[in-house]
Amino acid sequence: MIDEFMDRLQNLRDHLGFPLTVTSGYRSNQHSAEVVKDLPGAHTYGLAVDIATSGDRAWSLVGEATRMGFSGIGIQQRGPHRSRFIHLDTLTPDIARHHVRPTIWSY
Repeated sequence: MIDEFMDRLQNLRDHLGFPLTVTSGYRSNQHSAEVVKDLPGAHTYGLAVDIATSGDRAWSLVGEATRMGFSGIGIQQRGPHRSRFIHLDTLTPDIARHHVRPTIWSY
């Protein structure tokens, strides 16, 4: 399952033709971003990444990720460019029943 996620991520990078800077990947349940949540997030399943990007690359990334079947897309595009990112995951209802998929959200 994780291998399929990584293959999909590489395929996305190949289609876009630019590097994807991953700022967050797998997180344990004890990670500071996870312990504050009521339920485990997508990163704890090893099926999510946050990619640093903004502007036209963010637009292209979201469009291509949607086309390629990423089931969770989170968009953080406010504030300084260095803190902007796109979250991508491939959770399905059978993996994490408490996560609705497909879905898109903003932070």
